[in-house]
Amino acid sequence: MTMAGHIIRVGSVEIMALSDGTLEFDLCNFFPAIPNDDWRPYESHLTEEHKVRFNLGSFLIRSDGRTILVDTGLGPKPADAPDVPWGQLLHDFQANGVRPEDVDMVVMTHLHRDHVGWNLLAHGEKYVPTFPNARYWMSAKDWEVCHQPEVQPARFPNAPTCVWPLAELGLVELMQGEHSLTRELTAMPTPGHTPGHMSILITSQGERALVLGDAAHSPVQVLEPDWVSRADMDPALTRQTRRALMDRLEREQIIVAAGHFQAPGFGKIVRLQGRRYWQGL
Repeated sequence: MTMAGHIIRVGSVEIMALSDGTLEFDLCNFFPAIPNDDWRPYESHLTEEHKVRFNLGSFLIRSDGRTILVDTGLGPKPADAPDVPWGQLLHDFQANGVRPEDVDMVVMTHLHRDHVGWNLLAHGEKYVPTFPNARYWMSAKDWEVCHQPEVQPARFPNAPTCVWPLAELGLVELMQGEHSLTRELTAMPTPGHTPGHMSILITSQGERALVLGDAAHSPVQVLEPDWVSRADMDPALTRQTRRALMDRLEREQIIVAAGHFQAPGFGKIVRLQGRRYWQGL
């Protein structure tokens, strides 16, 4: 494994960290079940105003001659709120010399709003794919759930503009269970945060990395895997998935690419004095 700034190489695979910007939340808003006092040991992970700040990370992966974009951020800045701290993804593409047309595959870890935002661009009444040469891969379970009227408005608010039109354009590829994307990339179910949440395992030349998705939002959850957020749709399953994942990531020393951790989000799970920690690369 080699790393240069926001790019790591895992075997022959290159993973570039890109960002759409950041989001901040009050603790009681994002982690409503966790008393404020429980955050005392973890204040270094909070902003000066005692908020949680999340990077809106995407990962551009070059594997087997393909260019794969994992997650597409929150999307363009709204015209009525030009000062929002997101909407940066295509600027980041440009800054790194990548063009949207270079992307062959867009893979979504799940269909929450901050992972699908740049899938499409509105042109008048029509939608066009932001990544014109890509097909868009997502879990069949999340595709189904984001159409359920009792769930969609609260949990998948931008699905009607950022996800559903992909079907009319004939660009949707649904993944059932574990799915091989290239010889080196496998999407594996890590459910709980959403019913069909996926993480992406990269295996190349004996080295491995995992694009985490939202199986954890903060490095604190490496130490406290039972802390769930209001964004986790099934809290019990989220805890179970996260505990099993942290066990495996630590045991097998798999490099992690975490989209919501501080950019670039590369690190690993290490054990010190009987406790697990996140160690940034």
